[in-house]
Amino acid sequence: MASESDTEEFYDAPEDVHLGGGYPVGTQLKKFLGKSVKRAKHLAEEYGERAINKVKSVRDEVFHTDQDDPSSSDDEGMPYTRPVKFKAAHGFKGPYDFDQIKVVQDLSGEHMGAVWTMKFSHCGRLLASAGQDNVVRIWALKNAFDYFNNMRMKYNTEGRVSPSPSQESLSSSKSDTDTGVCSGTDEDPDDKNAPFRQRPFCKYKGHTADLLDLSWSKNYFLLSSSMDKTVRLWHISRRECLCCFQHIDFVTAIAFHPRDDRYFLSGSLDGKLRLWNIPDKKVALWNEVDGQTKLITAANFCQNGKYAVIGTYDGRCIFYDTEHLKYHTQIHVRSTRGRNKVGRKITGIEPLPGENKILVTSNDSRIRLYDLRDLSLSMKYKGYVNSSSQIKASFSHDFTYLVSGSEDKYVYIWSTYHDLSKFTSVRRDRNDFWEGIKAHNAVVTSAIFAPNPSLMLSLDVQSEKSEGNEKSEDAEVLDATPSGIMKTDNTEVLLSADFTGAIKVFVNKRKNVS
Repeated sequence: MASESDTEEFYDAPEDVHLGGGYPVGTQLKKFLGKSVKRAKHLAEEYGERAINKVKSVRDEVFHTDQDDPSSSDDEGMPYTRPVKFKAAHGFKGPYDFDQIKVVQDLSGEHMGAVWTMKFSHCGRLLASAGQDNVVRIWALKNAFDYFNNMRMKYNTEGRVSPSPSQESLSSSKSDTDTGVCSGTDEDPDDKNAPFRQRPFCKYKGHTADLLDLSWSKNYFLLSSSMDKTVRLWHISRRECLCCFQHIDFVTAIAFHPRDDRYFLSGSLDGKLRLWNIPDKKVALWNEVDGQTKLITAANFCQNGKYAVIGTYDGRCIFYDTEHLKYHTQIHVRSTRGRNKVGRKITGIEPLPGENKILVTSNDSRIRLYDLRDLSLSMKYKGYVNSSSQIKASFSHDFTYLVSGSEDKYVYIWSTYHDLSKFTSVRRDRNDFWEGIKAHNAVVTSAIFAPNPSLMLSLDVQSEKSEGNEKSEDAEVLDATPSGIMKTDNTEVLLSADFTGAIKVFVNKRKNVS
C-alpha cells in the first residue's frame, strides 16, 4: 500500500517514457504462452508491426483472439434480414421469453476485427464500442442526436477549455475529418425500426493497441483501457483525448466510482489495483494482489462504491474497502469437484443492486451469483461456452434476465431467478434453463441489454414530436428524463457483437407478461 506522495513522480512520467517495459513476457506469463508464439509471428508479418510477437502472444492466451481458429467464423453469410435462429436448453419446454426476438438493426462494417467491449451510457442514449482496431466508437440514438450534437457544437464554438486537458498531442485531435461526425442527411429514411444512427456519432483515436474495457460517468465522460498500457479519458462534447493515465502493463478493466466520478478504478496484468484521482492525474491509492498468479482480469465497484472488487487469472474475486483500498475478503470461484475445481480466469464482475449480490463470469463456462452477506453461492448459470475468451455476463435493465455472449456463436439468456417450483428434482441453486439466439457467424464477444429500452421503441412517433419542438426544448426534455423512470413491462432491447466486428440490435416483445 502506498500513499499518494509515494506514487506521484512514478505516475506523472510523460507518456513517451516506457515504464517497466517487458513484463508481459516475464516468467509469470511464460507458462501460458505456448503455441501462440508461432501464431504471433504470422500476425506480425501480416501487419508489419515490430514488437508484436509479445503483445499478440499474450493476447491470444489471455483474450483468445486467434484469427486462425476455425471456430471463430463461418464462411456462409448471414444477412441480418434472415430470421433469428432460436434454441433452448434440453428439458426446458417453455414458455419461452425470447423466441420471438427480431434483429432491427445491423451496425456492422465499422469495426475492423473483434469488438471486445460495449457499454451504454447511464441514460441509455449513447453506446460505446471498442476492440481490436484501437478505435472507440460512440453510437447515438436517432432521437438523441440533436441533443448531443448541440452539446458538442456549444463547447466547440464557445472555445471552452477541456475539463482536464492532457499535454500530449494526439492523432485523435488531428483527425477531425474522419471522426465520424455526420449530419442528418446520411440516414435511411425508410428504416423506422432502427434505433441508432447508422454511422457513429464520433470515433476516438489515440490508443495504439486493442481496447479491453470502457466505463461511462453519469455526465458523459468515458474511460477506455487498452493493451497499450494506458487509460484514456474522453468527453462526448470533445473530439480530443482529455487525459492519458500510464500503466506498466495491459489495463484489463476500469470503472468510474459510482458516487464520485473524480475517481476511477483500474486493474492491470501487473497485479496492481489502482484508484486514480482524475483532476490530480495521480494514483490516490493502490494495492497489489497476493499469490503466485497476480494477473487482474476483471474489476468493478459493488455496494454503490463501498467496495472495490477484482477478478484474477487464477479464479479469485478479491474485495477491498474503497476508502483505504485495504483487503476485505475474497471468494475462490470454483466448483467443489470435477474439472472446474481449479479456479479459472474471471472475465466479468457485475453488481446486482439492491440485493447485495454480485454476478461473476469465468472461463469454466459458468456464471455465478454470490450473496455478499455470507459469500454463499446463490445461483450458478450454465449452457454457454466461455473457455478462453473475455466474455462477460450482465443484467437486463430491470435485472429480470442476464445475458452473455458465447464461443459457440450464440447469445445466451437466463432468467435471474427461474421459477423452479414446478420441478421437484432440480437443485434450487442451479439454472440450466437458458434460451439461445443465433444471429452471428463468429464468437459472440459481447452481449448487453439496453438500460432504457423505452427510448428505442415507437421511434417514428418520438421523432415526429422532436421535429416539431425547438432544439432547446428537446434538450430540456432529455435532461428531465432520468434513466430508469420509463419502464417497459414486456420489451427488451439487446445488442451483441462478434469476433469479426459485427454488431446487431434486437428487440424482444414478450407475449407472456407475468
